[in-house]
Amino acid sequence: MTTMRNALAAALMSCVLLVPTAIVAKEPVRAYAGVASWYGGQFHGRKTANGERYNMNELTAAHKTLAFGTKVRVTNKSNGKSVVVRINDRGPYVGKRIIDLSRGAASQIGMINSGVANVTLEVQG
Repeated sequence: MTTMRNALAAALMSCVLLVPTAIVAKEPVRAYAGVASWYGGQFHGRKTANGERYNMNELTAAHKTLAFGTKVRVTNKSNGKSVVVRINDRGPYVGKRIIDLSRGAASQIGMINSGVANVTLEVQG
């Protein structure tokens, strides 16, 4: 029994030693700046581009190219408030806007009344 445990421990140690350390390195944060808008009521309950139902009160967003599920920190430049959203839809399709936030996310960064805001985006992963 002890010999079997020692053999198993040795096998596990050899596997651990073969794992390259580069795998644990974090990807650098990607950042963007531009105009954000928000969308709400008329889309509430409709399917998003990734197939889930849009809930305007969740912290989600639409982006043209980022992968679904990507987490992005959005910071309102005028007041410094920020929120982390999950990309679950495609857009925006108006002008040169870089992200469409859910109503819940827009509320967190204080842009409900203005409808649009100058923001920075930091891709979290």
